[in-house]
Amino acid sequence: MANPAKRVSDNVPGDYFVDSTCIDCDTCRQIAPSTFAEGYGHAFVHRQPQSAADRRTALHALVSCPTGSIGTIGADDPRSVMADFPLPIEGNVFYCGFNSQKSFGGNSWFVQHPQGNWLIDSPKFLPQLVRKFESLGGIARIFLTHRDDVADAAKYAERFGAQRIIHRNEASSQPGAEVILEGNEPQELAPGFVAIPTPGHTLGHCVLLVQDRYLFTGDHLHFDRDGKKLEAYRDYCWHSWPKQTASMRRLLDCRFEWVLPGHGQSVHLPEDEMHRQLAELTERMSA
Repeated sequence: MANPAKRVSDNVPGDYFVDSTCIDCDTCRQIAPSTFAEGYGHAFVHRQPQSAADRRTALHALVSCPTGSIGTIGADDPRSVMADFPLPIEGNVFYCGFNSQKSFGGNSWFVQHPQGNWLIDSPKFLPQLVRKFESLGGIARIFLTHRDDVADAAKYAERFGAQRIIHRNEASSQPGAEVILEGNEPQELAPGFVAIPTPGHTLGHCVLLVQDRYLFTGDHLHFDRDGKKLEAYRDYCWHSWPKQTASMRRLLDCRFEWVLPGHGQSVHLPEDEMHRQLAELTERMSA
């Protein structure tokens, strides 16, 4: 739990606060934007939650914070929301929560499927999350978009006997990975699950397209909440911006309605609008 003595000065008065250990990973702003906002190098509480729904969402952000930098001095009990995770997104897709500091607060996702469930990138390895995954049918495959967001994937693989899937150029981050992707061509891993290499952010970065509806994008693509548009992080491109631009252009051959990133805001848009915004983004990146 965060330390009230270390609360940042931007916080508005009230029960909820962010302290100075915040690493500005954006997790809380993605989950509860009505409560948390962006300061200079940290998040802060810009509006205290009032309704029961807003307070519960603020607690979701609190328990998902990778550094434990969010606290409350009120009666709200963080333990009361632990069983809410993974949070449903749509249909058989869930947000795991419990973001890991090992991946700088990266998001991870869970897809329930009759032929075996999928974990995309990794949350913290926690007993309560393990129990929920067990109740949902376990984990058969763990798709790792790139080296930055593997977090506790090895522990989940060992616990569930799951296959970890990662590109050859990222495999040094998971030396025991069971499935190694090669080259730069899309590969169908199972019916409706297509791995698409997207080098740029890192050399072996990949995204996962599920059922031509959900695109799990790692650090390749996200939604800009303020600009209301698809965006890519040029400042956090560790390998090659021209390659990331070319990889983005290749996604124009795909159709999807959801962008579910490792870092950044997720978004659901009509297919045509998603394609239009993706085309505009590739033009901006090229320029």
